[in-house]
Amino acid sequence: MQEQFWLDKWKNNQIGFHQQQVNEFLAKYIDKLSLQKNARIFVPLCGKSLDMHWLLDQGFRVVAVELSELAVEELIKSLNLPFEEIPNQHLRHFHHPQIDIFNGDIFQLTQPLLGDVDAIYDRAALVALPENMRVQYAQHLKQVTNNAPQLLISYEYDQDTFSGPPFSVPEAKIKGLYDDVYDIEPLIRIERSGAFQQQDAIETAWYLAKKD
Repeated sequence: MQEQFWLDKWKNNQIGFHQQQVNEFLAKYIDKLSLQKNARIFVPLCGKSLDMHWLLDQGFRVVAVELSELAVEELIKSLNLPFEEIPNQHLRHFHHPQIDIFNGDIFQLTQPLLGDVDAIYDRAALVALPENMRVQYAQHLKQVTNNAPQLLISYEYDQDTFSGPPFSVPEAKIKGLYDDVYDIEPLIRIERSGAFQQQDAIETAWYLAKKD
């Protein structure tokens, strides 16, 4: 998963992808997931996102996975909650009644480890993976979550002018990954002028609902 690339990003504090505020699409469209209070939301490749604080403040439970130990340490410190570390062979598992954080390779996260989830919030996982890894990721995500509904955020731009990440994942690619089990609905598209090294991009929020 280009592990060293991302570990080096965190080590060198090259984390321009970390947002200093709660994602506007999360706050605006979380209701599309029709979740009850105390519902459990999976956040893949979570970093130290403030979105996790916001989800907890809304009364949801959260389960997340992140490769970087530095990111997990900073997230735990910012949450200021008493975590218990549960021994595990492949992933470090930090547990609190409201949030579980797994540190390590997402592909080592099994369904029994993850447990039941009611929804997925993917702001920074799919767009962080190169094209040759997205099929594996999407299949793994569907398997471990039993096709839980998703709020997914993507970018689309000329990949030839900016190499990424975040990578450009156009609508056709998203449908190729997910339309076997999901009905895919675009919720909003916003043009971000000069988003990536002066490269314009379209940012889209998607609602993925499990097909009947």
